[in-house]
Amino acid sequence: MTNIAFLGAGSTIFARNVLGDCLHVPSLRDAHIRLIDIDPERLHVSQVMLENINRTLGANARIDAYLADDAATALAGADFVINAIQVGGYEPSTVIDFEIPKKYGLRQTIGDTLGIGGIFRALRTIPVMLDYCRIIEEVAPNALLLDYSNPMAMLTGAILKATGVRTVGLCHSVQVCATHLCRELDLPDDNLQWRIAGVNHQGWLLEISRCGEDLYPEIKRRAERPEYKAKDAVRFELMKWFGYYVTESSEHSAEYVPWFIKRSAPELIDRFHIPLDEYPRRCIRQIERWDAMKADLLADKPLHHARGHEYASYILDAVLTGTPYTFGGNVLNEGLITNLPAGCCVEVMCVADRNGITPTYVGDLPVQCAALTRTNVNVHELTIEAALTRKKDAIYQAALLDPHTAAELTIDQIVSLCDELIAAHGEYLPTYH
Repeated sequence: MTNIAFLGAGSTIFARNVLGDCLHVPSLRDAHIRLIDIDPERLHVSQVMLENINRTLGANARIDAYLADDAATALAGADFVINAIQVGGYEPSTVIDFEIPKKYGLRQTIGDTLGIGGIFRALRTIPVMLDYCRIIEEVAPNALLLDYSNPMAMLTGAILKATGVRTVGLCHSVQVCATHLCRELDLPDDNLQWRIAGVNHQGWLLEISRCGEDLYPEIKRRAERPEYKAKDAVRFELMKWFGYYVTESSEHSAEYVPWFIKRSAPELIDRFHIPLDEYPRRCIRQIERWDAMKADLLADKPLHHARGHEYASYILDAVLTGTPYTFGGNVLNEGLITNLPAGCCVEVMCVADRNGITPTYVGDLPVQCAALTRTNVNVHELTIEAALTRKKDAIYQAALLDPHTAAELTIDQIVSLCDELIAAHGEYLPTYH
C-alpha cells in the first residue's frame, strides 16, 4: 500500500483535484491517504468529500484525517507528501500584505510570488515547512515531497537548501502555457512542441512549433493586433521587448518587473488592463464558494471526479511503476541553467520514474531573459537567507532589490514598510535580529 500525506488538506477543491486524480490511477487506488490541516471543520469536509469520491469511483483507498498537532503520526512512513499550506490565510495575513503597503502607495495584484507580498508570504511559510520537513526526515526519510505552495521558488529553494527531504516544486503554469497562448491568439493548439525554462512564474517559452513550423513569427504578429493585445497585454509587451513569452499571467507578471504598476504613470493600469488587488478578491470568492458548497459535500450525494491535468498523480504513478513522465519542476540550479546563479531554484523540464525526479539540462537562457530573471532570483535568494538566518537586514535587502518595490519607494520607506509588516504579522513570523 502506498502512503500519501497531504498537508493543507482543508483546501478542499485542490485536495479534490489532486487526490481525486490519484483515485483514478491503478497504482494509487488502494493508497492510504492521510489528510492534515489546522482547521478541523475544513479537514472534516475534505475527508467526507474524498471518501465519497473513493466510493463513487470504486477505489479502495483508506482516508484518515489528522490535525496538524498530530503531524508526526500522519507523516510516519509516508511515501509521498503533497504540500498546499497557506500560513496566515486570507485573514489576517493576506489582508495585511495588501493593506499596509497601500499606505506607502505600493499597490499589488496577486502578491504570492514576488514583491513585498511574496517576501512576507515566504517568511511566514518557510519556518512552518521546515518544521514539517524535520518531522519527515525523522519519520519518513525516503518520502518525496511535492510542493504546490507559493511562493514556489522561495519555499522549494529553502527546503532544498536547508533539509535533506527529496523535494520538487510544482506549478501548472508551465503545462498550460503553450496551449493557452495559441488559443488566445486563435491559432491551432494541436501537435505543439515547446521548450520552457526559467524560474517559477517567469519561465520563458524558448521554442514553440507546430508540425515542425516555428510559430513565434505569427505569434508576435498577432500579439500586436488590438483585438489580441488586450487579452494578455503585459506578457505581450514583455515578449515585444525581450523576445519571448513568459509562463505566468499578465496580472502576475505586472508585479515582477518595474514598468507597469506606477504611481507616476497611473494610465498604465488601464492601458495594460492590470487588476490591482486581484488576489484578495479571489480569496473572498473562494471563501464564499467553499461556504456554499459545504452543505452539498456533507450531504454525501455521489460525487464524480474526472482525472485532470495536475502533475501529482502522474508523478506518483511514474515513480511507482517506472513509466516515465515529463513535467515542469522546481529544483536547485546545479548546472541546469548556466547563466543563472548556481544553487538558486529554477523551473526546468524534469522526468519522473523509479529513480525519482531527474531534472534536464538547459544551458544558457537568452542573455536578456537571464538578466531579467536574475532580478527575481535576487529577491528569492535574499528572502531565503532571511528565513534561514533570521537576519532582519536580509528582509530589508530582499525588499530593496525587489523590482516593483524599488521602483516605487525610497530606501527609508522600504525599511519602514518592512518593520510595519513584521510587527503586524506578529506570531506568524519568528523573531528576527
